Order: sequence, then C-alpha cells, then structure tokens
Amino acid sequence: MKYSYQREEILKVVKASSGHISALEVYDEVKKTIPNISLGTVYRNLNSLVEHNYITKINMPSGSDIFDYTLGKHSHTHCIKCNEIFDLSSELNEEIKALVETNMNFVITKPVVFEGICHKCRDKKEG
Repeated sequence: MKYSYQREEILKVVKASSGHISALEVYDEVKKTIPNISLGTVYRNLNSLVEHNYITKINMPSGSDIFDYTLGKHSHTHCIKCNEIFDLSSELNEEIKALVETNMNFVITKPVVFEGICHKCRDKKEG
C-alpha cells in the first residue's frame, strides 16, 4: 500500500480511539488536523486499511459499521442502551465458536456482535 498522509492520520485516529469507532467519528477527528478532507476520502481509506489488515471492520446489526484496531478474530458485545461496544474475551469467544461449530456443524468465518444491555445500564435506576 502506497504511503498517504491522510491514511496515516485516519489510522492514528482509529488507534487512539477506544478501539471501536465509526467512519463519521473518524471523519470528525481527522478534520481537526486535515480540515479539507472529505467523508468519501475517509471511507475509502478506512476500507483500504481493512483490506490491507491494518484494522478490522465490524458490521453492526443495528447501525453504522465500526472500525477496530484490535486485530485477530474476536467478537463483540454491544449495549443497545448506551451504544458502548466491548471486546469479548478470546477464551469465551473460542468457547462460543466451538459450541456453534460442533453442535450445528457450522463454520464461523466472521466475528459476531452480541447485542444486549451492559451492566452499567442494567444497574442504573430509572429516574
């Protein structure tokens, strides 16, 4: 992949994020250092970074795709209340994958996103 200052800045933003960031969030951050960058350029560069295995793209069941700097196959949990995304521990991820593949004779080829309510939101008192 040929060097690009824009791509370098985009990768820097993804690395600096919590690890789970949308293209629009990347765009908002990169605009602070490259004010004239377009959203299309951000999308093209994110997809190029995914294609060259610098980052991963996570297809969210209920919203925009997000980008993750954590490489390697792993799954995620997504809180439908606060919209936070968490990495699923690799041990648990492997257990779930083994169960599905063994019990259903189904090979998982793409990380999974489990949706639910995180402990912080579950513990919040309705006010």
